[in-house]
Parts: sequence; structure tokens; C-alpha cells
Amino acid sequence: MKFFISRLYWLAFSVVYMSCNNASQQNESTSERMKPDVSKGTYAYDAEFLKKHTPGVIELKSSDGNSKVLLSAAYQGRVMTSTATGDSGSSYGWLNYDLISAREKKKQFNPVGGEERFWMGPEGGQYSIYFKGKDSFAFANWQVPSFIDTETYSVKESGTSEVVFSKKVSFNNWSGTKFDIGIERKINLLDKAGAESKLNVSIPADVQFVGYETVNKVENQGAVDWTKDKGLLSIWLLGMFTPSPKTVVVIPFHGGPSSRSYITDNYFGQIPPERLKVKDSVLYFTCDGKFRSKIGLSPLIAKPIAGSFDFEKNILTILIPQVNKDASYVNSKWELQKEPYKGDVINSYNDGPLADGTQMGPFYEIESSSSALQLNKGQSGEYKQSTFHFQGNYNSLKQLAQQLLGVNLDEIKR
Repeated sequence: MKFFISRLYWLAFSVVYMSCNNASQQNESTSERMKPDVSKGTYAYDAEFLKKHTPGVIELKSSDGNSKVLLSAAYQGRVMTSTATGDSGSSYGWLNYDLISAREKKKQFNPVGGEERFWMGPEGGQYSIYFKGKDSFAFANWQVPSFIDTETYSVKESGTSEVVFSKKVSFNNWSGTKFDIGIERKINLLDKAGAESKLNVSIPADVQFVGYETVNKVENQGAVDWTKDKGLLSIWLLGMFTPSPKTVVVIPFHGGPSSRSYITDNYFGQIPPERLKVKDSVLYFTCDGKFRSKIGLSPLIAKPIAGSFDFEKNILTILIPQVNKDASYVNSKWELQKEPYKGDVINSYNDGPLADGTQMGPFYEIESSSSALQLNKGQSGEYKQSTFHFQGNYNSLKQLAQQLLGVNLDEIKR
């Protein structure tokens, strides 16, 4: 009898154990299926990578978890990347994985990427802050200032939808003028109502989006006023995005009989006509990361909008910079300039192989600049820009592109 009870006990125990074990395996299997896709190219992959290799990473996210923006204090309050479709969705910012994970910093410039970084101009000319006094404007002498390259910014405020970074620095320009400045950079995640208000459109229900605004403030903390004859500064925002073979940058502008003369397209030599098409009031610039080229628009014709469309992934990107056609803009050409305050307000760069066959990317950029900051001591200047990514139904995206950029995506595709 005791033997029978013992066998019965062990039989019951085995059934319970096997049942629990199977349930556990099923739960693990379900858990595995529910884990977000962390393959390269997804937001989850980039978030995991950056948190592993970069201190001071901060995430902003919407209440539903679909819209996310990843920031870095170690990289000057930079927007590293974002997504409109959650962890498994596309990661929109381009990242230089090898450089970010490397232990040593590069001497001249650390192009770690990020879809909006804070820089300052001018880059070249007698008022440049990228060349030391009286050095020739040769690449060997070019040096990105450390405060916009390698230095960490302080986190002044931090929440789920807004972060404020700050920094105080001192430096000289090429002509020897000293600048003591305070920098404050605020990044604010936009909800649907905020995005629709800024864009003056309704976002279709079958389109997902992420949008954020950056407010960039520079204060003259020195003992003297900033004047044109000593050199002025500008706030320069550069966005590095991941291209596809079917990515086109679209920039509308104010058309006119002489508008073409206000578009610079020879920064790195002539751009083939099939890669840059300039119409009456809009230009199309192929940004596939396969041909190094750059364009720029003068504030005399630029509109406060620029964008791109990835026909491979159905991603519409929109930037809303500030444009003042009556203001002066710093000139960044690498030469002693006759007109140091006739620079561009909007630029776009397509990466491509260098002469030796090497390539940093591929990536493409959309850039914007503030007007020249002529600030008295104690005075501040501010520059805002909003960035949006839309992803979803092609016909709905086509409608948005028509409303925002005034273009027909079908025609661009053809």
C-alpha cells in the first residue's frame, strides 16, 4: 500500500512538473515573440547601442510609446535618433557605430552622427572659429572646436517630454576676437496637437509621426559687444539621416527670374543634372549617399521649410527652420571673403566616396543656420527649428507632401 501511494505521489508530481515546465516554456516563447525587433536599423538597436557606449543618454517618448527621441549630453545635447513607430520601428538618425564605440577620439572632428547637432558658424573666412589665427584655410588646419565636438553639456532640466542642456565656453575667431558665451539648448517632444499647430495641417490617422522642436540660445557673456567688423557668430543645426537608394531632398523656394543665382551647387564640384533638378520654385536633390555633393540656398529666396522623402521606406521628413530674408548670414567659405555676411540659410549634403575610395557614411544632411548674432554684452540670441518624420500609407503621405512642400510624390518618383 505504501509503495502504491508513493508511486501515485510521484506520478502526480511528474504531471504537475511537466505541466508547469511546458507553461514556462510557452511563456518564454511568448515573451520572445513579444520582444521588440533589435536588428540593425531599428530604434531598439540604436537605443541599446548608445546606452552601452555613451554616457548621459536621455529618452523622450510619447504616452503611447510610439514616438521616441534619443538625446545625448555627452554629444552636446544632440538628437541622436528618433522613431515614429516604437522600438521595432525605423531609426531615422545616422550613427557612426565604429567611432562611437571607439575608445580614442579623433583629433580634428568626431563625426558620430545624430539627426540634429548644435554647431556654430562661420566655418571659414576671416571670422572663422574652425581655423586658428592666420592659418591658411587648408584641411590640415581645420579644427572643429571641442565645445561642439567632444565636450559634455550639463543637464539643466529633464522630463519625459522636454530636456534642457547648457554650457559655458570661451574661444577666439581667426581674427583674434574673443568670445565668452553661454549656450542653452532645449529639446521638446511634440504631441499630435502641437505638431498639427506648427505645420498647419491635419495628420491622417493612417500615418504615424514623431516631431520635436529645439530652442537654441546663445548669450554674450563677455565684456564687449559683438560687432560685424570683429566677427559675428551664428547657430548652425545639422541633421544626419540614413539614406536609401531612393531618397530625394525637396526644398521649395521663392521663384523669380534670378532665383537660380541664389542657389549654390558647386561646393564640391559640378553636380550631374540627373542628381539636381531645379524647377521654378522647388529643387530636387538626390541623396542616396553615393555621390559627394552639397547645395545651399540664400535667405533671399529660401522658405522656412525643407524636406526629404524615402521612396523605399515611405518616410517623409520635414524641417521647419527660421528664415529672415532681411538679415545677415555668416559666410562659411574657406577663403578670405569680400562679403562675410552673405551666407546660406538652408543647406543639404549628400555623402559619397572620396577620391581615395573611402567613405564616412553613407548619410545625407539637411542643415539650417540662424542669422548673424550681433549681440551686446549680456544679450541673448535664439534660434528654433522643428523636425518631423512621417511614416505610413503612401497616399496619405502624398497628401501631406503636397500640403507642406507643394509637390507631387508621384511625379518625383517618375
